[in-house]
Amino acid sequence: MGTLYLVATPLGNLEDITLRALRILREVSLIATEDTRTTGQLLKHFDIRRPLVSYYEHNKVTRLERILAALAEGDVALVSEAGTPLLSDPGYELVRAAIEQGFQVVSIPGPSALMAALPATGLPTNRFLFLGFLPRKRGDRQRFLQEVAAEQATLVFFEAPHRLRETLADMINLLSGDRSVAVCRELTKLHEEIWRGTLAEAQQEWMQREPRGEFTLVVAGAPPQKEWNQAQVEAGLAQALAGGASVKDAVRQLTDQSGWGKREVYSLAQKIKEAEAEEVAHGHLKK
Repeated sequence: MGTLYLVATPLGNLEDITLRALRILREVSLIATEDTRTTGQLLKHFDIRRPLVSYYEHNKVTRLERILAALAEGDVALVSEAGTPLLSDPGYELVRAAIEQGFQVVSIPGPSALMAALPATGLPTNRFLFLGFLPRKRGDRQRFLQEVAAEQATLVFFEAPHRLRETLADMINLLSGDRSVAVCRELTKLHEEIWRGTLAEAQQEWMQREPRGEFTLVVAGAPPQKEWNQAQVEAGLAQALAGGASVKDAVRQLTDQSGWGKREVYSLAQKIKEAEAEEVAHGHLKK
């Protein structure tokens, strides 16, 4: 049985390919690629002659059996058009199918727009959330941004040039505060640029310039929430419980909102429930 190799390839600068990636590409019996033209140029540059098969978003289902059949006979490499396979690129279904059928799956690390952008932005890297491409439709994109607006980790997105201005406008409206942002474009290529500033400054900058190239947006996370005092937490719990929420749901809700620890909030919720039970008991005794 063969091995499925997930091979990272250069974003632009061909010098970024690893020696291990070159060896694997020379040894496999088949290379499945998102773009045969781009991969063909890469192979030609390094004088690698291996069979290619296209594997992209719109044919990934029909190509699945052919690639699995090739794996039964020998090793196969999966590459995206550029960067690391599966990071906002096709391949998930193939990897799952290969694992289910008992094939070994090996990642060959290398170039990634995510990892090329993040360390150079000057934004925190100890916690980050990679969100891939934002939804194309504005309503879907706005709902998506609302869902992550409270996330305190650094946020990383991919975006197409023709949607950059709309995306920056939505971020200003939906992400609290004028956050810091790094607009990274054409990473590792001739016109590489990392622009740093605030979201409002970025909107102004890119209204004056025509967005061109491939963009990675790195946005500061939400500022830490100010911790509530005990009276605020108790009031919030009482309101949630009175509204019909279970203790579990009320604790989760107030933990998210208050900045308190889950155990502390749970302890207060239990005291509120016990006090309510005592009131009910005293009411029955008086009757």
